[in-house]
Amino acid sequence: MRKFGMNNVIASIAKQSLLAIFLSIALVACGDDSSTSSNDDDSSLSSWSSKGMIGSSSRAKSSSSSAKSSSSSQIGCKTETEDICEYGELVDDRDGQTYKTVKIGDQVWMAENLNYEADSSFCHNNKESNCAKYGRLYRWPAAVGKLESECGYGYTCSLPSGNIQGVCPNGWHLPSKAEWETLFNAAGGSSTAGTKLKSTSGWNHSGEGSDAFGFSALPAGNRGDNGIYGSEGDDAFFWSSTEYGNSSAYNMYLFYGRDDVYLCYESSKRVGYSVRCLQD
Repeated sequence: MRKFGMNNVIASIAKQSLLAIFLSIALVACGDDSSTSSNDDDSSLSSWSSKGMIGSSSRAKSSSSSAKSSSSSQIGCKTETEDICEYGELVDDRDGQTYKTVKIGDQVWMAENLNYEADSSFCHNNKESNCAKYGRLYRWPAAVGKLESECGYGYTCSLPSGNIQGVCPNGWHLPSKAEWETLFNAAGGSSTAGTKLKSTSGWNHSGEGSDAFGFSALPAGNRGDNGIYGSEGDDAFFWSSTEYGNSSAYNMYLFYGRDDVYLCYESSKRVGYSVRCLQD
């Protein structure tokens, strides 16, 4: 009996270790999607790193309880039985493209990824159809509206305080780290906001979300600092305007296998991520 009990303990420990390894592998996807050495770019940040992941430190009251009314139980912009999201509309006067917008808490967000063509922006796998589906992927200097020689890898950008319009249309700006955290709290806290912000389709491995607030995050993947594309269907990455040292910046990260959401600070400025703009 003693031997049998010890075997059970060993088996239990082994299972826990395997689970921990699986989770650590999943979490390292927060970083740069460069699985091989780069060609014309420095490969010093070419491997994914889990060190760059942080969760929002604060928690807000769950939207599912705070948004209830006397007539129906409402979650974000939806009820339990029907979709009642009310979307606004943004017309980008630079190229005439139209985007849905949605109010979440006290913020008004684009409900689609930006698809404005700028220098250092790309379509996933260089296919125009992916730009139409996911929007464009931007290097960080392009996202903040600066040249590589001003704010690229190895250069400290030192952006001014306040809203950074960057690549966004007039009246809109690239969200800061703090503004992403405000969104997480409005969506019930970072531990569950991932599921609520993800779209209801398009994610691999049944990783779709409830899209409870109409944010409709799609797994656009990324462009690695070596020019290799990856993670389509698995991950969503969105730039913030907040710099981290001279080579990195914060980004918001969603993963198909997790309910939570992360802010990552070790994302190389040379990778290509999606952009969502926030109304001024």
